[in-house]
Amino acid sequence: MKIRHAALIMDGNGRWAKLRGLPRIEGHRNGVKRVNEIIDTASEIGLQAVTFYTFSMENWNRPVTEVKALMRLLDRYLRSEMQRLHKMNIVFRAIGKIEKLPDNIQKLLKDFEELTKDNTGLVLSSALSYGGRAEIINAVKKMIKNGVRAKDVDEKVFESYLYTSGIPDPDLIIRTSGEMRLSNFLLWQSAYSEFYFTDTLWPDFGREEFISAITEYQKRERRFGALPEKAGK
Repeated sequence: MKIRHAALIMDGNGRWAKLRGLPRIEGHRNGVKRVNEIIDTASEIGLQAVTFYTFSMENWNRPVTEVKALMRLLDRYLRSEMQRLHKMNIVFRAIGKIEKLPDNIQKLLKDFEELTKDNTGLVLSSALSYGGRAEIINAVKKMIKNGVRAKDVDEKVFESYLYTSGIPDPDLIIRTSGEMRLSNFLLWQSAYSEFYFTDTLWPDFGREEFISAITEYQKRERRFGALPEKAGK
């Protein structure tokens, strides 16, 4: 079964650091290394898209010092990796309430999107200041503002107003650290996604397990509410 789009909920950075007696930010720093490893792997194996749940709306409720440290880490990552990813022919998209992010981050994200807009390779999306419910409400508000009539609303029209417009829905959603929930991530888009849950903490989740998750997905049968092919004959 072919996979086009994998989405990842990167969980367990803080626990990884705590187990080693390190500050939480060290878990996030090591988690960044895994992001690059997954991007490189996704590009190598020919995925169309990969989406990372980088910073949720709920993450704003974390201690101010941690949020600031995360923003500094994001700033450094964007500055250091933008050109490398551009050379890989990657198309970058930031999804979420980007206007809530610090000005310097907003500028870097816009620069990254502008730099890569004409590329034709892997679509790399980073969900930042993101919430699935907020995305749906935002889509409804935009439709109302644009004067879309109720009789004209269908799934195709609605999806065109989502942050992920133009990107195929995720075939596979991976969550690390043993938690088994979506946590407000891609609620509309995940309607028929397959899930892969692992106890592995994000800083330990690398290429090998990513490929294992995809291999497991390829063994499954997606029915979309229908009977299995053989049973329907």
